[in-house]
Amino acid sequence: MISNAPFRFTDFQSVVFRYGEPNHMDNHYDSNTGIFQYVTKTNEIERDTVRMTKDDLLYLHRKAQELGFWNLDDDMTGPEAKKNIETATVPRYYLEFNYKDKSKKVTMDADFAGNPKMRNAGKSMIEEVNRILAAAQSRSSK
Repeated sequence: MISNAPFRFTDFQSVVFRYGEPNHMDNHYDSNTGIFQYVTKTNEIERDTVRMTKDDLLYLHRKAQELGFWNLDDDMTGPEAKKNIETATVPRYYLEFNYKDKSKKVTMDADFAGNPKMRNAGKSMIEEVNRILAAAQSRSSK
């Protein structure tokens, strides 16, 4: 089953994660470069180099398979952003898994009102990436 999966770990290249307000997604991470930029509680932008291990990336790949990440809609934006992107303040998340020949990109707003199963799968995937990123950052700061 895994060898016939639409995305194989042997072809995996990187994961990109961004979040923030729709027109100010100042928090972002790219596993290819290891650069993690985030906004602190005092609204200052910090940059850090955080390397995920191969095990971290394999875990995220398998979690994406388990949760059906490949089946999520690319656009899971909510009603506030669709009304006026310039004034939208609801949190937005962007998650991208890059493979040798293809990639999967999902944009999701916290107020996404679509299919509950899709919303829950997207939310769970975002939480897992955030958790693994926090663990990798903790390891690199030691």
